[in-house]
Order: sequence, then structure tokens, then C-alpha cells
Amino acid sequence: VNYLDRHVHTAPDKVALIWEKDEPGDEACVTYRELLELMCHLGNTLKRQGVKWGDRVTIYMPSCPLAVASMLACAHTGAMHTVVFARFSAESLADRIRDAPSETVITVNQGLRGGKVIELKTVDQAVKQCPGVKRVLVSMRADSKFPITAQDVPLKEEMMKEDACCEPAAMDSEDMLFLLYTSGSTGKPKGLVHSQAGYLLFAALTHKGMDPSHRALMSQQDIFGCVADISWITGYTYVVYGPLCNGGTTVLFESTPVHPNPGHYRETVERLKINQFYGAPTAICLLLRYSNEWVKNYDHSSLTGEPINKEAWEWYFCVVSKTQCPVADTWWQTETGGICISPRPSNPGAEILPGMAMRPFSGIRLSILDDKVTILQGNVLLENNISGALCISQAWPGKAQTIYNDHKRFLETYLTPYPGFFFTGDGAYRTSEGYYQLTGWLDDIINISGHWLDTAEVEDVVGRGVGGSMLCVVLSNLMVLLPGTYAFVVLKKDSGYTQETLANELGELTSKIAKYAAPEYVQVTHQLPKTRSGKIMRRVLRKIMEDKASELGDLTTLDNHEAVQQITEGCKRLVEGQKSH
Repeated sequence: VNYLDRHVHTAPDKVALIWEKDEPGDEACVTYRELLELMCHLGNTLKRQGVKWGDRVTIYMPSCPLAVASMLACAHTGAMHTVVFARFSAESLADRIRDAPSETVITVNQGLRGGKVIELKTVDQAVKQCPGVKRVLVSMRADSKFPITAQDVPLKEEMMKEDACCEPAAMDSEDMLFLLYTSGSTGKPKGLVHSQAGYLLFAALTHKGMDPSHRALMSQQDIFGCVADISWITGYTYVVYGPLCNGGTTVLFESTPVHPNPGHYRETVERLKINQFYGAPTAICLLLRYSNEWVKNYDHSSLTGEPINKEAWEWYFCVVSKTQCPVADTWWQTETGGICISPRPSNPGAEILPGMAMRPFSGIRLSILDDKVTILQGNVLLENNISGALCISQAWPGKAQTIYNDHKRFLETYLTPYPGFFFTGDGAYRTSEGYYQLTGWLDDIINISGHWLDTAEVEDVVGRGVGGSMLCVVLSNLMVLLPGTYAFVVLKKDSGYTQETLANELGELTSKIAKYAAPEYVQVTHQLPKTRSGKIMRRVLRKIMEDKASELGDLTTLDNHEAVQQITEGCKRLVEGQKSH
């Protein structure tokens, strides 16, 4: 009702969704009235198929209007939904269906991404492993034949039989809205639960306050372009729930940043007249490898702000926005439901510093606690110019309620490490001005000869000094192959560096921090293992360097499996080279 019904009463013909399909220029607009009717047809279909209040529905679809309607139809009828990334394997999908558990799966026959056709009827293989599934609602994304099973229901045909009016279910504020699986540090996926009222409030507030420009709040007339897939929390909050709750226009981006060329984002901004563009830092770093001509060819005057390492921030601010619109670096997690630290909103004219999230959002109470293994561990650090464990000291509306079917793990992960505080798992530095800068997972901070060293500080210095478009430093005292610290670097094209010359350069650059900060081993690679939401999977790199490649754990969120093989082979060459010396 908050996402659709109330807006249809005031602006039924306003565009709710702009579906930017895989091929640039092939977009489709859906108004609030059309989206409501689509959702009602689907909601009534779910009811007729036996879906009832409290059921769990698995959605295995790419970013498209029907996927959004599926999410809202579940919410409308009182069923909990979980969206699974449409490139996950049958095994990964089956794991999530069983854990929910789901009796209903909604999917399409095919997806399109980066110019490639992705067959999604692999869902049949998953369902064979899930005896609890009673029905698979299948829609047609492409006109191609696909195998039909006894559980398949032709979704579009069934929807045409239903009314365009669907009575909404009355829900308690703490009833479950959705279940979102994310990979944990142990490699075992965890299903985080978000509830109804609190999540809705936080999604709406943080989306409305996200505008990095001089305006206090985002306008309803703005076009918001968040390019995340709807299966990630960024897609849930800032593609679907936040913009629609605020009556805005949101973009569904089906493709990739570099298809058909590295100018795709910029061409989309120009053509759709996007006002706010929200993207992942790793996507920006990827584009850094290409010529600036892909940016200069397009008009970005519609942008008022863009919600990132320092080099990427400065490139975006100077080259992409031509210093005309601010770039805001936001920090939050699946667990928080929405943005917790961001330069905006703030007082008019307040500064934005490169590569720093800076200010807590309204109602977010941040604390830095001593994370060192000393008698002071767990003490709240009140002074500025200090680093430690980033915690939140007061409950907020968007907080995840539990890990599905494993509340004990939820308590142990987030509430037990620092009693009385919500532990984010991240380290942070509070500057002399009181601003917050994230320093990375605390697992990536180690003691070297009595000195504490974190990855973010090393990566920032190195990234600014060499031609690296992407950099990851792995710190551990448990390395087996070659004990020490490692730097994995993805170089810009034509940087002129070799692995040998780069190692010398890194030593000089990191001496700006301290002599002990220099990585002992450097590996140049074509890519780093990343999740589909853009985060570097450091635990995978660490396991490789600890000679535990057989213990990588759950890799369902890994976007580029070939990166693991490349780095494993590179590490072997590095070890052989050291032995020869």
C-alpha cells in the first residue's frame, strides 16, 4: 500500500520504473498504475495457487518489472520473499530454497546480461533437490523453447485470469518482510531477516536523504539510477523499496558497466536524464582502466550528485562530473538495511572529503571500541584521531532482526563480541574533526612486530601512487606458502609496470606509512575474486595464501570463478621464484 496504492491515488500516470534492458536504448517505462495492476494480477495468482500469509517465496529472476511486481505481490499478500541472483548455480539456489523453505518459486525462462543469454530453467535441477517445492511459476523473457515440468505454471497466462484488484494483508510491524542470503566470513551463507515497518521507514528516509547536492532532500521528480541487481540489499533498498515508497522514479539496470562499451553508464545517464547515480566502488575502479573518452562523449548535466579509494573519487569528481556535482561515499551493510554513514544529508555547504563516508545518518549512534587484544579491549574510545572496532550503540529501524533459523549465530556474530553494542565487523578511524573513515574488516588488521596495520591504509597509499585500478592487500601471520603480507594488483592498461618494478615501487610508497608496512610479496593479476555486489573476497585470497585452497567454503556469491584459478597459479609461480632465490 505504501509503495503503490497511495501513489496511484495522487499520480497514477507517473513513471515508477524505467527498465533499462541489456541493449542500450531499449528501455521500457512502467507507471504506478501499471505496476499496481501487474502486482495485483500476480498477487491474486499467488493466492489462487495456494500461497498464504507467512509462506516463503523464492524469486529467481533478473532485474525486470515482473521481478519487482513479484516482490511487492508477496509483501501485499503477507508472504515473505527471498530474491536469489539469477546467475547462481542450481546447487546454490537449492540451498536457499531448502533453508527458507519455499513451496513456491517464481522465475523466467531466460535472462540477458552483457550480451549473453542466461538460461534460468536450471531452476529445474534445483527443484529436483527440493521435495518441498509444489509449484514453479514461469514467465517468458525470451521466445525460446524450454523444458516443461509437472510443477511448472505458465505465469502470464494465469495472471490474465485474475482481477486487477488485490486486497492487502494486514501485517504486524515486526512480521517478516524478506529474507536475504549473504555470505558470511566463514563461507556459510546466512539468511538475514528484515521486518515490515522498521525496514520500510529506514529505506524511505535514507533514500530521501541521499541527495549529495545542495538540496536538503531528494525531489519526487528526480530519476534515481541505482545500478545494483535487485537480489542484493542495495537493489532491495535503493532500486525497489526506498524509491517506490517515496513516490519516485527508479531505474532497473539489467546489463553490465562495459556492455557494449565502457560508456554504458554514462550513455544511460544522458539518455534517461538520471539525477542521482548510485554505483559500486568496484564498478568505478573497473571503468578507471579505460580511456576518459568514454566519459567525455556524453552529457551528464542532469546529475546533481553521485553516491567511493581516493583515486576513484577524484576521477569521478573531476572527469565524470567535471567538478559540478558532489560524490558521496556511503557505508552500510545487508545487516543495517540502509545507509548508516554518508556525507549527506548535512548542513548547507558542509564539506565532502574524498573516499570518506564521514557523518552518521540521523538516528545512527556510532561508537569506536578498542579492538586490540589488551586489558582495554571493549572499552569505548571517546577521543578523536583514533581507530578501533566500529559499533552502533543504539537500535535503528532498518536493523536485521535475526539470521533465519539460527538466532544463536546472529547473537554471536553481532551482539556478543561487544556487549551492549551492535558489532559491524568493520574497523574505522575517527578523524580529528570527528569524521568516520572505514578501514576494512577487522580480520584484515594484524600485529606486525608490535605495530597494528590495516589494509585500507596500505591500499590507499599504493592505489594513489601506482597505475593500479584495483588493489587488495592481504595481511596474515598464518601464511603457509610464503609467510608475510601480500599485495594483489590489477593494473590499468598501459601502466608500464611489471611485477618486479611494481614491487620496488610499493616498498617506496608504503614507507610513507612505515617501513614495516611494505608488502613482502606482490602479484599482478588480471582480476580479483569479487562478489556480485562488488566486494573483494579477501577470505578466498587468504585461504589460497594459507595453502588451503580446498577450504574456500561457499562461493555462490563469487562473480568471477576464473580469478581464483589465476591467483592460485600466480601464487605457485611466486613460491617457485622465491625457492629459486
